[in-house]
Amino acid sequence: MTPLLVALYVVLLDQASKEWVRGAFALHESVELIPGFFNLTYIRNTGAAWGMFSGQNLTLALLAAVMLVALVMFRRRIMPPGTLHRVALGLLCGGIAGNLFDRLRLDYVTDYLDFYIGSWHWPAFNIADAAICIGVGIYLLGSLMTPAPEPVPPAIPPSAP
Repeated sequence: MTPLLVALYVVLLDQASKEWVRGAFALHESVELIPGFFNLTYIRNTGAAWGMFSGQNLTLALLAAVMLVALVMFRRRIMPPGTLHRVALGLLCGGIAGNLFDRLRLDYVTDYLDFYIGSWHWPAFNIADAAICIGVGIYLLGSLMTPAPEPVPPAIPPSAP
């Protein structure tokens, strides 16, 4: 599967799920799906992971756009060949693009996946966030499983006459 197809699937699934949440839930409305563990909760995140850099939407959008362009431009240098790395690249690009679309269109990112134990809640996230994390994990695993390239022997200078 090509990175572009993976990225498109991620963006479509991410945007469709966010659109559904925005249409089906009031802001901060929560529906318990797995008691004591998982809710769907509509959150507007104007920051990054864990709410860091809240209110810095333009800066975060610019950073995401730069990262997306850099990943595409330098993919051959930073991504070793192989299916795992192509999937990782697609997940990363799709996740970045999904959240970037939210930032540019809405000035916030829609989060809704709320995992918790007792009163402790992991910060809410979305499919784009999950794709980015899974993409990084696959990239790291693939890098550990990829053998190091054979060293190139030094060139032997031609002998003098």
